[in-house]
Amino acid sequence: MAENVTTTPLDNADGDAVSGVEIQLNEVTKRYSGQREPAVDSFTMTVPAGNIVVFVGPSGCGKTTTMRMINRLIEPTSGKITIGGEDALSLDPDQLRRRVGYAIQQAGLFPHFTVTQNIAVVPGLLGWDKKKISDRVEEMMDLVGLDPSVFRDRFPRQLSGGQQQRVGVARALAADPPVLLMDEPFGAVDPITRGNLQDELLRLQEELHKTIVFVTHDFDEAVKLGDRIAVLGNQSKILQYDTPDAILANPADDTVAGFVGAGASLKQLTLLRVHEVEMTQAVTAKTSESVEEMRKRIDARGGRPFGLVLDERGRPLRWVHKRDLASGRRLSEAGRPVGDLVSKQSTLQDALEAMLTEGGGVAVTGGRGEYAGVLEMETVMNKIRELREEHGDGADE
Repeated sequence: MAENVTTTPLDNADGDAVSGVEIQLNEVTKRYSGQREPAVDSFTMTVPAGNIVVFVGPSGCGKTTTMRMINRLIEPTSGKITIGGEDALSLDPDQLRRRVGYAIQQAGLFPHFTVTQNIAVVPGLLGWDKKKISDRVEEMMDLVGLDPSVFRDRFPRQLSGGQQQRVGVARALAADPPVLLMDEPFGAVDPITRGNLQDELLRLQEELHKTIVFVTHDFDEAVKLGDRIAVLGNQSKILQYDTPDAILANPADDTVAGFVGAGASLKQLTLLRVHEVEMTQAVTAKTSESVEEMRKRIDARGGRPFGLVLDERGRPLRWVHKRDLASGRRLSEAGRPVGDLVSKQSTLQDALEAMLTEGGGVAVTGGRGEYAGVLEMETVMNKIRELREEHGDGADE
């Protein structure tokens, strides 16, 4: 069902970083005593190394049970599971779980541990020395966009929901496992934070190339994140297992079509990333510069009388109109704060939603939050027209 891939050992003798490995599930079944029907019935799938594979299906269909059998949080009744060619059912369960990252909804952080202590849990269990653990914690916090100097000693109750989820992902990746299991990890946060966390995961995956099995009930999330999607029915029956664009274009049956829903052209926006379309460049200045300098740059550019104020790390901070640039004001106080942002990894669907909130173009950021450009409403609307013409559904929205 999946293309041939080269697999590597689950870890290596030197403890060096490893990339994702292939997962194979063969005739995996889970039966609970007292129930006539199995919760999962003869589930067979290959998860290619370095891919994000998303399990999507209705509540109670068995998708979480199936995922949890991979790291044996739930023991299979029968069948075979291999990770990187190694029989997962022959390993000590605790050792297996230390080698497979696991991130869940609401992060699941230890409430009486600091951020540092939470991230350090698995490296500590693996016997890493203190300096290696400290270095790794700092590296992981930076990787997920949390400033160690600000957050390392905070407790979970002192973090927002989105920050807690970032710590949860950092903890899951701290020991550099080749496989990451994610059980609806972003389901308990607000839509804007959820979109940002999805973007962050895609950015991390671009750097790390892990094998990720991701469970969700949200088909739009599956389309955005998945290299492949497995649409599951009752007992984890695989209704369709394919790339997002193939499922959108050719749903296997009426049940899958129900997940896809109407409006294929707009759903195609979820397959397109911001970095794939043309961005414009705003007039910019950093907070340390003067309002006079910003005014000169806007005048020199001509056209729209707007500019974007950046902080000293180059991150978007405030939108300013020329009329906001009165002498004697500081740029850090001029104009209005930037609201919604999107990253280069964001989908055009995310960008469209941000534009509707912002009331126009939206600022785009790079991997570390630095300013990358501005995406205009006209660009996205032109892309929607192209997609409608391509799919012949101009009247379905």
